[in-house]
Amino acid sequence: MDQKKEQYLEQYNRGTHVIGRIVSLVTMAMLIGAPFLIGHHLGAMPDLKAAAKGFLAVGIVWTVSSVVEFLVYTPMLGAGGGYLAFITGNLINMKIPCAMSAREIAGTKAGTPENEIISTLSIATSSLVTILVLALGVLLLVPLQPVLQSEALQPAFANVVPALFGAMAYRYYRKNIRLSLAPLLLMSVLFIFVPSLISQTSIMIMPSGALTILLAWLIFRKRGTIEQR
Repeated sequence: MDQKKEQYLEQYNRGTHVIGRIVSLVTMAMLIGAPFLIGHHLGAMPDLKAAAKGFLAVGIVWTVSSVVEFLVYTPMLGAGGGYLAFITGNLINMKIPCAMSAREIAGTKAGTPENEIISTLSIATSSLVTILVLALGVLLLVPLQPVLQSEALQPAFANVVPALFGAMAYRYYRKNIRLSLAPLLLMSVLFIFVPSLISQTSIMIMPSGALTILLAWLIFRKRGTIEQR
């Protein structure tokens, strides 16, 4: 039974990688080709030199950020969830919180086949719901425009992401206050005194994650030393 299960999972992973790579290439071709297709149709091709300069200005930073996000999020999401999340986008705001909540509810652990299935299902559901909400938003944009532009709702729109991550983070902070307090304080101090780092949150995951791993290792080593005594 276990051998059949492993063979099925191996076959499933191979199929997932084949479909994921094909769809990723198609998505990249569509994203990159859309400006040129539109420019050709309208007779207004983009200036490649200007586009290259603009890319060099921000592309280097986002390239590093993309590599960091891939290394951090892929082990959490698995193959299927990783492909879906990176193709549909909006990882930090939507896909990662959805996958983490689903994993918490199902009680699965990262790196297991069960977690990969849960992540894939949760991210697929999140993507479908996002498409539905966006479609409704486009249809109702004009009728609801006076309400959305009201001054009373502006503070709520400005704090959607902090509220989302604050609620999600609290569930993990309360499990180990000592471990979460140091990186939280460090990042808060850095963002207060260097506000420009706020726009580089993906890159700041590296030092905060490294600090958390180091603290976890020190706590683990200390507990092991105490148990040996």
